[in-house]
Amino acid sequence: MIKFKIKKGDTVKVISGKDKGKTGKVLSVLPKAARLVVENINLHTKFEKSRQAGQPGKKVVFPAGLPISKVMLVDSNSGQTTRVGYKYLENGNKQRVAKASGKAV
Repeated sequence: MIKFKIKKGDTVKVISGKDKGKTGKVLSVLPKAARLVVENINLHTKFEKSRQAGQPGKKVVFPAGLPISKVMLVDSNSGQTTRVGYKYLENGNKQRVAKASGKAV
């Protein structure tokens, strides 16, 4: 299984594709598929049949998975996109660090 530097709840910016430039919050991470689900980005439409006779069907819009390579983390301190590194603290804990600012994410 692949470990990603972007986690659920992070804010990311799309750097390529039809939604380039948009930002959103990560709803879920799909490590086996190397994809992320980001709110209001890569929206797909699904039409569902009605379950009861005489009722109209539904149009369901939902965010689909987006390749993790198409997004970059937005630094919470500066608001700019950044790569992510790791730093070990004195107590031995591992902490994510923004490469651009050097501050904790």
